[in-house]
Parts: sequence; C-alpha cells; structure tokens
Amino acid sequence: MVVGEFTQETDLVVVGGGPGGYHAAFRASANGLRTTIVESMPALGGVCLHRGCIPSKTYLSLVETVHAAADAKEKGITFGKPKLDAKSIRGWKEKVVSKLAGGLEMQCKKYGVERVQATARFEDGRHVALEGGDVPRIKFKKAIIATGSRSIALRGVQIDSPHVLTSRTALDLKDIPKTLLVIGGGYIGLELGQVYAGLGSKVTVVEMTPSLLLGADRDLARPLLKRLESDFAEICLETKVVKMEDAKDGVTIGFEGKNIPSVKTFDKVLVSVGRRPNSQDLNLDKAGVDVDDRGFIKVDDQFRTSSSRIYAIGDVIGNPMLAHKAQHEGTVVADLLAGKDAAFDPRGIPAVVFTDPEMAWVGLTEAEAKEKGLDIVIKKMPWSASGRAVALGRTDGLTKLIFDKASQRLIGVGLAGPHVGEMIAEGALALEMGAVAYDVASTIHPHPTLSETISDVAAMLAE
Repeated sequence: MVVGEFTQETDLVVVGGGPGGYHAAFRASANGLRTTIVESMPALGGVCLHRGCIPSKTYLSLVETVHAAADAKEKGITFGKPKLDAKSIRGWKEKVVSKLAGGLEMQCKKYGVERVQATARFEDGRHVALEGGDVPRIKFKKAIIATGSRSIALRGVQIDSPHVLTSRTALDLKDIPKTLLVIGGGYIGLELGQVYAGLGSKVTVVEMTPSLLLGADRDLARPLLKRLESDFAEICLETKVVKMEDAKDGVTIGFEGKNIPSVKTFDKVLVSVGRRPNSQDLNLDKAGVDVDDRGFIKVDDQFRTSSSRIYAIGDVIGNPMLAHKAQHEGTVVADLLAGKDAAFDPRGIPAVVFTDPEMAWVGLTEAEAKEKGLDIVIKKMPWSASGRAVALGRTDGLTKLIFDKASQRLIGVGLAGPHVGEMIAEGALALEMGAVAYDVASTIHPHPTLSETISDVAAMLAE
C-alpha cells in the first residue's frame, strides 16, 4: 500500500538480507505480517552466502578432495598430481552461491515478502529512507535491524593494495599466490589459510597472542595444530605486524615479537583480525537506537532496542557472530511480533571450525566450566579407539564430554576430527533436553560410526 506519492507502508521492515534478516522476514510473513526486506546487494544471503560461510566451505570441500587423493596413497591407491584451475574453481563456487541465492528469491515469493534493493537509513523511529531503489521511503510499524558485520582493518598499518586481502576478497580467488601471509590465528584465518595451502600456496600465519584459536580447549585444538604444522610453512605466535609496504608484485611486512617469520615479502597478505558491526551508517541516533562503545546495538532479552518499535539481531548486536544464532534470533523476534509466546534461551550455541580436522563444541568449554568454579567430570576418547576412524585412516580426532559431577547432567560437548560439524548437533540436542550421562549412553548409535564415540564416552560415567 502506498501512502501519498513517496512513502510506502508496511507492518514490518527488515533491514539486512543475511541469514538473520531473511529468516525473520519469511517467518513474519508466514505469521501474517505484511513484511518488506531491504538489502543493498542484488541478492539475499548477506555475507554468509556471498562472501563468507558458503564460499569458504565450498573451497574447503575441494581442498578436502585434494587431501583425500594424497592420503589414498597409504591405502594402496595412487592418483596423479592434481591440476588446479583457479578460474574453474572460482566458477564452481559461483554456481553454488547462485543456486542458493536463487532459492532465497523463490522463498521470498513463496512467503509473499516484498524485497527492495536499496540502502536504508533511519529518519526517525517510524521511517527509513532508501537510496538506490524504486521505493524512496518506508513507514513501518515495527523494524528489525539485521545488518551484520564486516572485517576489521589493521589501523595505521594496513595499506590499500590489490595484494592485501580481507576475508571477503580472499574468496574471489583471482589467483593462487606462491606465498601468502595470514595475519590472525582465529578460525577465519585458519580456514582460508588451509584453502590456499591446499591449493598450493606457502602459507605463513602470524598471531599476536600465545596460541591459535584462543578460547578453544587445548586438547580439542591439538589435532588441528599438529596438522597445521605440516600444512603451513610457518606459524609465528606472539608476533605482530607493524608495517606494510608495496613491493614488486607483493607486500613487504615489518614484524615485531618473539617469532619473526623467515620470509618478509609475500605475494599476498590476508588480514583476518576480527569483525565489527555494520551499525555506523544507519542513522541510529535519529531513530533513538543506542549502541555501545564498540558499535554493537544494545538490546533487551527480547531483542528490543532503546526504540520501542525497533529490534536488532545477529552480528550487529554482538557475539557470538554466527549465522545460525542470527537465524534463531530472527525466528524468535518474528514470533514475538505476531503475539506468540517465544524466547531465545539456548543452553548452548554450537561453534564449528571448518578446518581439517574440524573442531566443534557446544555448551561450556572446560576452561569456562573451571572459570565458573563448577564441580565437573570430564570424560574423553581419542579416535584411535574408534573402528570407523581407524578404517577411514583418520584417527586424529577426539570426543570430549563435560558433566556436572553431582547430577551427571551434560553441560558441554567438544569434538575434533573430520566432519565433527555434522556431529555436534547431537550434543546441542542433548543439552537442550537436559540429558544426563545415562541418557546419552543408552541411546543406541549405529556401528561403526564416528557418532558412537559420543555414547561410548558417556558410558564411562554412566557405568
């Protein structure tokens, strides 16, 4: 419905078309709300689909094939050296993204969500002005901000150069550099580092803290760290980058710290030191929406901002910055706006590092449980005791369960090994159901599988 000549009205406007935004929009429309979603990109999906989760996992799956071919020699099957075509690899990634983006367009039509391609900025607590689209202005009854996040630059150090990549531009895969420096030892840097290493680059990782994947339990990280020692040319901890300069066909780097890399000039440099919320260009002050000192939008336990008509979800409200968290938040808000009894109160949000081997955890980590002073029991099993892992030739894994000592209730699950991202959902369900050791141990798991290690570990306590 159009009011006057320039303003369109809607029950709900969703600003941002990533996983949180489109889940909220589809659910709200299914709940009977007249819904408009505003996204500046030509297609829905956000960073996750176009410049993050899906492209990176597509590349990682191809690298897994390369690794599997190399590892098959030990099992009696020898393949020739793989021939890598960056253009064709990039083309496959683009096909994957295009197919999924097309599916979202069909979902928009299915649910009757109006999609507007434009850049939205708030005029006040009832209106957004749109730039670049056919609709100049929207008056809303309610709004959801789901604008996500972007990569952080190395302030005062990072230069503007085609040889300096972000997590976004690294996924363009314009070529495969002979040498690549990854600045940052978090999961994004390690995933992309393994992509390039698997495709033939000599990768050096620099991290300013004493360990990679800070925050993950060390026993879970150990299988990955061992693999990275062979995948990467160098891993330099407690070292930071203090200078970048353009060089002929590359970048020369200045380092400070305990472990200075032997190489100083790289064909490409990937900066992966964290992300910041996309909140600064929304004119939030005009809408009466408060942010904290890091730019994250402040919300209550129902995702309502300081402006009563406006809600916010996903990366823009803070950690953990995970697509599946944003999706569930969007669903909850859409139900709340429809008058349903809904709440976001998970006992655990799964985290997955899609390296090789993978890492996944849900609930409390061992470090978090000890920091809280909880009386816990930890049971774990190396995959060298798993028939399936031995048959696969992948015994570089670990299953770890954390229980409350008094009640034997499961409070944390940690996994390391190939494809544990597919296994961690069982741990999440067990946590949500309040399972105790006996519940998990007495659930029949198929044999031989990697998943049966979960029941085997639980049985160590339930016996």
